[in-house]
Amino acid sequence: MRKPKSKSREKRKQRRNLEQEEIALLNDWIESQKPDSGSNPLSLPENSPIGRLPDGTFSRYAGCTKFKELPLSKRTKDGLTKAGYITMTEIQRASLPHSLCGRDILGAAKTGSGKTLAFVIPVLEKLHRERWGPQDGVGSIIISPTRELAGQLFDVLRNVGKFHNFSAGLLIGGRKDIDTEKESVNELNILVCTPGRLLQHMDETPNFDCSQLQVLVLDEADRILDVGFKKTLNAIISQIPKYRQTLLFSATQTKSVQDLARLSLKDPEYVGVHEKSDTATPNRLQQTAMVVPLEQKLDMLWSFIKAHLNSNILVFLSSCKQVKFVYEAFKKLHPGIPLKCLHGRMKQGKRMVIYSQFCEQRSVLFSTDVAARGLDFNKAVDWVVQVDCPEDVASYIHRVGRTARYQSGGRSVLFLLPSEMKMLERLQEAKVPIQFIKANAKRLQPVSGLLSALLVKNEDLQKLAIRAFITYLRSIYIQKDKEVFDVMKLSIDEYSASLGLPMTPKIRFLNQKMKGKKISGNSSLLESDNSDKDDAELAVGRFRGEILGGQREKLDIGDSGEENVDKGFLLSKDTEPEGEANLSELMPATRVLKKKKLKINIHRPVGTRVVFDEEGNTLPPLARVADAKNSDNSCLLDQGQREEHYKKAREALMLADKEDKLLDRQRRREKRTKEKMKRKKQIAEEEEDIDDDISGSEEERAGDRKSKRSKIYFNGDSDDGETKERGDNVVNTNSISLAEQEALALKLLSSMH
Repeated sequence: MRKPKSKSREKRKQRRNLEQEEIALLNDWIESQKPDSGSNPLSLPENSPIGRLPDGTFSRYAGCTKFKELPLSKRTKDGLTKAGYITMTEIQRASLPHSLCGRDILGAAKTGSGKTLAFVIPVLEKLHRERWGPQDGVGSIIISPTRELAGQLFDVLRNVGKFHNFSAGLLIGGRKDIDTEKESVNELNILVCTPGRLLQHMDETPNFDCSQLQVLVLDEADRILDVGFKKTLNAIISQIPKYRQTLLFSATQTKSVQDLARLSLKDPEYVGVHEKSDTATPNRLQQTAMVVPLEQKLDMLWSFIKAHLNSNILVFLSSCKQVKFVYEAFKKLHPGIPLKCLHGRMKQGKRMVIYSQFCEQRSVLFSTDVAARGLDFNKAVDWVVQVDCPEDVASYIHRVGRTARYQSGGRSVLFLLPSEMKMLERLQEAKVPIQFIKANAKRLQPVSGLLSALLVKNEDLQKLAIRAFITYLRSIYIQKDKEVFDVMKLSIDEYSASLGLPMTPKIRFLNQKMKGKKISGNSSLLESDNSDKDDAELAVGRFRGEILGGQREKLDIGDSGEENVDKGFLLSKDTEPEGEANLSELMPATRVLKKKKLKINIHRPVGTRVVFDEEGNTLPPLARVADAKNSDNSCLLDQGQREEHYKKAREALMLADKEDKLLDRQRRREKRTKEKMKRKKQIAEEEEDIDDDISGSEEERAGDRKSKRSKIYFNGDSDDGETKERGDNVVNTNSISLAEQEALALKLLSSMH
């Protein structure tokens, strides 16, 4: 029984010795052929020899094109080969020689260029060369802004590092197994997590220790360094060691000194492999844009879906309330293709199921920006449709980056309002090639009337439409770039009608902005000026039919069988169908927006009340209450009877008035209570919508909340007991002079302004 044990012990010892020799060899290779700081490995010629040369030196690994030519451990090479990774992409060739020798990296490359492997390989190699084990604790943390992207990174890490002995864990929100995570998180070597979940473990998990951290990775770094994650990220950085290797990767990388100082980077290598490229987006991506009025967006989206039933379509909207409404409404209209939705309000398990189904099945996915960054749909996206304009160029690049990944092609279309034409200048400055097209009006299928019928039958859908309406306007209202986003230029009433709403909902946050502005027509209608329309036409003309950065190319439809459909629906700006009708004529409004004023003729004849008896003779009005014995057609009531009748009538009216006042007071009190509760609920919902909808994103995203100003009360009629019960500031007007009261009043008035 002892011989097998001794043999296994000898094998383990022999394996350890081989690993030690391999690690020593790798360290010598990396140190001897370390590339110069600031050099670009892409500019170096390719290498043919690998490893140790006959003269005892090592081959240069900067400039190589295959993973097997890098100084990597056998475990990592086996994992790469098993996963099918042979040749490196440009971002991997440029960053791996620097990151393998322990330098900090700022990596920027187009979407779909292989950034994930560019930081997964250095993490595995760093811990392998340090001989990291379970007893050493957390050695690397990989932070992702969204749960879906974190799950995708974890799958890549698991596939490439399957031959290593490291323990790795996926820590993301939306799951109920937080207690199970707390029990095992201290034994994990590599953490793939979202910022909020990581900070939760740092604050709540006993003995959670990151003091030995070797590598910190921020994927989609520009998003994590943004304001939304600022507070969370600062709290995380304060609890990890400063002396570490830090890797930052994104499609749009930041160079802000302030952001880099927060991370304590040490002489980082900036690797921007596509900076000198003619375009900021993949070359195989065909990008188009069209001007669509706000009230016609849903009609255009519905028509587009109906014209591309054989494609996988990813549709981006501003808020999750819009995603919910469009998904539920279109699902009831049965477009002829499966529909799915994805937003930050959904539970994590359901989100992952929808993500997997969309990758495998032809369908339309309505989503917020939660799906805009980093997600790889396995070449499943044929079209990216941006119904709502992205907040900036970086968001646009990340959205369209969900298609045309790696060596595959893809297409995108952007709906722009006439007031959002400035976004084209932003895209031009960022080297984004885009072609202007327009829709064939003959093939448009209006859907607003169908939505009106749906909302009448379905009260829940009507409430959802109201929330979608308000959250969209609020998303425009809070945008920083006012040259592109101006809520005062939107046709609000027409947009409300296009959603199928019978009346325009009240918009609380616009009341202050609308004060002092003269609004024609309906009181809630905000019309855009003619000058804006002229500017939009000029901008369209300037970009008409041209591809920025190159000549116009025909849209390559491929073998999807939709070539004829595209030619019939999406047209270039300068090719218009014969006899094209106006969009407003094809899509009439679903309700009359202008109210007709009734004219009253003040010169019309005024009638008098006449009472007739059974024989048709006229009677005085009070004759009906006269005594039947004394009643006569010609006689009137005497003065005593009239006084008695009026007295009784006054008493009855006083009694009824008293009861009515009590009932009215009670009803008004109940109404005020209900309105107060409704306002509180609306405010809470709007705050939740801003946290999750606009940014599209995660529950981990934390924003600073301003504390409410304490109220000041004057104890005019209340007694001392009631005054002391209040938790706010109370001013006793009886104990101060008149001059002091006047000064205090002026101070309060100035503070209100």
